Amino acid sequence: MNILLTGGAGFIGRAVAKRLLADGHKVWALDDLSNGREENIEEFRQDLQDFILGDIKNEELLENLFNEIKFDICYHLGASINVQDSIDDPRTTFNNDTVGTFYILEQCRKHNVKVVFMSTCMVYDRCLDENGITEEHPIKPASPYAGSKIAAENMVLSYYHAYGLPTVVIRPFNTYGPFQKTGGEGGVVAIFIKKKLAGETLSIYGDGTQTRDLLYVDDCADFVVQAGYSDRVNGEIVNAGLGRDISVNDLAMLVVEDSSRIEHVEHIHPQSEIQKLLCNFVKAKRLLDWEPKVSLEEGIRRTEEWIKTSHLI
Repeated sequence: MNILLTGGAGFIGRAVAKRLLADGHKVWALDDLSNGREENIEEFRQDLQDFILGDIKNEELLENLFNEIKFDICYHLGASINVQDSIDDPRTTFNNDTVGTFYILEQCRKHNVKVVFMSTCMVYDRCLDENGITEEHPIKPASPYAGSKIAAENMVLSYYHAYGLPTVVIRPFNTYGPFQKTGGEGGVVAIFIKKKLAGETLSIYGDGTQTRDLLYVDDCADFVVQAGYSDRVNGEIVNAGLGRDISVNDLAMLVVEDSSRIEHVEHIHPQSEIQKLLCNFVKAKRLLDWEPKVSLEEGIRRTEEWIKTSHLI
């Protein structure tokens, strides 16, 4: 198939591109490199049909691209992804995540291209059920990032109902693994591992009792790709996660194994914190026959190995 992948040079986008290429598809990757990095795709750049440095809000660029190439699927991963940044600068996040998604949807509607929209677990209210968060769980936009994603989700689903366009909203839980940034804008696993290897103290926002359901990036990419291949999820919202949560305190101990190297600091934006995140992925299992394969311990080991060999310390 001919596939457009927005956010193709990002952390998850890279893994999705690699999987799509391995499956024999032709992939065009679009990224403005505000979050992504060209070095992420160096390994297989020559296998891409094209890498387009561009913005999803550039309607002329999108129009030319869709007129030139007959796409079968658009995996739409391009977005502003930082929760804290969205509180400090809601305009940028709204324009990228909501308005940008609308521009993608319009081209896909005109050319009848399936849309796989990458949303987030951050749209959910805290988990109160030990069975985890299903797709029917209450949502609570605790940040403009979550609000922008919910607005975009509703637009994506409206194109399914109003126009019969095949669309699916996917909500992966906290994804981590190789190629994730290890600085302040990166994920908690990557940041903790880098600090461990550099001999630094691991800083935890708040009391550290908040939990996360951590999904290894290859499992996430498999889920994303499968959602594009299957018609069974059209018009649906589908979760993906490990199905196991861990407190940030326990995660820090799992990484560094030394409580003296862990400190607690004041939360920058405590209002955006979700106290408990635990995924119920029964729907993904039923509709896509998907389930995670990589345990948290194995995923941390692989991530640490990557950070060491990439000389990021």
